[in-house]
Amino acid sequence: MVDESTPPAIRAARVYLRVSTEEQDLTRQEAIVASARAAGYYVAAVYREKASGARPDRPELLRMIADLQPGEVVVAEKIDRISRLPLPDAELLVATIRSKGARLAVPGIVDLTDLVADSAGVARIVLEAVQDMLLRVALQTARDDYETRRERQREGIEIAKRAGRYTGRKPDLAHHRRIIGLREAGMSIAKTAELAGCSIAQVKRVTALHRARAAGVTTDVAS
Repeated sequence: MVDESTPPAIRAARVYLRVSTEEQDLTRQEAIVASARAAGYYVAAVYREKASGARPDRPELLRMIADLQPGEVVVAEKIDRISRLPLPDAELLVATIRSKGARLAVPGIVDLTDLVADSAGVARIVLEAVQDMLLRVALQTARDDYETRRERQREGIEIAKRAGRYTGRKPDLAHHRRIIGLREAGMSIAKTAELAGCSIAQVKRVTALHRARAAGVTTDVAS
């Protein structure tokens, strides 16, 4: 007999949406929020990011991880929205999420959590190993796809250079946004440079340019 005095447990989710550049649009991924609610999740928060998945220092990703509570799930469109990091770094990221008592709910990733919880002995060990293996394959595939795209980009640049059509690299707006996000979060110039993977000089240039633009001042600071 069901005890109707005991309310059903609330399944809470935190939705992470990411694209790589400022020019890209998150609209398509917004449907994940409605899908999570339709699946019975209470959506605790939605985190929207425009930054490369090959970077571990994404401000919204870090904020989401800090916000995670035990029993929650992280929902994303695909595993490459969470990470395109090299496998050791990707596994560390997933381990950090798991250390908060949370888990991933990502299409294409087989979630055996409930089966593992109901199993014991050898069956539990096998199920845990299978889930870890499938996750490793997905993380490595996401990284391989990133490396392939980078190689094709490099090849395209070389072809354009030989044809005299290469006009140089455009400013990395996503990288600039990451620097500003870290600085506005209270990080020092040195710490921002470390987390963003750039020089202290670049942090100073980007910060100065951002402040000048915010003040409506014309500046010659290089981006």
